[in-house]
Amino acid sequence: MVTVVVGMQWGDEGKGKIIDTLAPQHDIVARYQGGANAGHTVVYNNQKFVFHLIPSGLLHKNVVGVLGNGVVIDPVSFFQELTSLEELGINFKNRLFVAKNAHLTLPYHKILDQIEDNKRGKDKLGTTGRGIGTTYTDKYGRIGVRVVDFLNEEVFSRKLKVALELKNYLFEQYYKESIVKAEQIIEEYSKFRMRLKEFAIDVSAYINEALDTGKNVLAEGAQGTFLDIDFGTYPYVTASNPISGGACTGLGISPKRINKIIGVAKAYTTRVGMGPFPTEIEGDLNERLRTVGNEFGATTGRPRRCGWFDAVIVKYAVRLNGIDELIITKLDVLSGLKKVKIGARYLYEGAVVKEYPLDTEIFENVEVEYEELEGWNESINQVSKFSQLPKNAKRYIERIEELVGIKIAAVSVGSSREQIVKR
Repeated sequence: MVTVVVGMQWGDEGKGKIIDTLAPQHDIVARYQGGANAGHTVVYNNQKFVFHLIPSGLLHKNVVGVLGNGVVIDPVSFFQELTSLEELGINFKNRLFVAKNAHLTLPYHKILDQIEDNKRGKDKLGTTGRGIGTTYTDKYGRIGVRVVDFLNEEVFSRKLKVALELKNYLFEQYYKESIVKAEQIIEEYSKFRMRLKEFAIDVSAYINEALDTGKNVLAEGAQGTFLDIDFGTYPYVTASNPISGGACTGLGISPKRINKIIGVAKAYTTRVGMGPFPTEIEGDLNERLRTVGNEFGATTGRPRRCGWFDAVIVKYAVRLNGIDELIITKLDVLSGLKKVKIGARYLYEGAVVKEYPLDTEIFENVEVEYEELEGWNESINQVSKFSQLPKNAKRYIERIEELVGIKIAAVSVGSSREQIVKR
């Protein structure tokens, strides 16, 4: 059985906590796309664990983690993260694997990422600068370096020199920057070769064999639906497919293998970086949500932009991903507000926009029609049953459910793994 967990907004919905909660019912947690730009935070025993590349479910000792072929892997970040989590008491021996056909993020990818985004000027995308998009560019340009290539020193050297021929021309002739020497990378990265070999397997074969023997797999995406390269707010997107379909291509499994798809959305909306955001809030209320919700990137520390819950995009994400049930996180952050709003529909040039518009020019200029509901003053951090929530908090959840057209199976009322209220 495969369960996929998908972000329904622009990422940062709290998927890490949900993965951590669901992991004990699964044998394998499999990450299917993205890179070290992701940041999944889990709080356990008042200790905060931040996962970037490594799957979030590995706080549970009997769970195996895998990074699929759809993930791009920065060896430096991978081993730094591994070491820092081991120092916090997590043992990864024989329970963490990396796809041999996953692509590597190398130093020139990060350099090029930062240069290119700065060159865009006012149209910059606001990337993390970690070389994720440029790694995927090389992958699809067929000059990428895979894990299996890296494990063979001769093949790595040959492929690296081919990639750097083009990169160094850009650095020197176009961007007027220093060139990157292949020999330096070969020498610096040689220390990772034998260590990475311990983790490298055919992930597709491993997962399919596990499923054939009745094991359960939890597929974890990074980012969210509206950062999807095909269906997000292009060009302000990531370079891969966080949507549920990405689990198939990012892990090498058939769609027939997927049994359940769970969507995760915040009780409000946030996004990091540039790009349109129709329900964005300005001023003091934005700062309040950011402060109370600790809305700062787990990877970069960048402050997140905050806004009201947008039912239009979440309804679209429900359909696009084939969501079976929805989990709402950070409901507690809205406690104390006299009024809460939901973006219920869009207008463009006076006409109702029935679907999330793929035309970014339209999306940037829609007018949002809000529904305003009464807020609640009570703290809900200690609530353990849905019936114990304040009447107005329950009404808020029920109205979201009506607008997006899918069952809300649970709500999160705090940062720790215990603070999830099931319905």
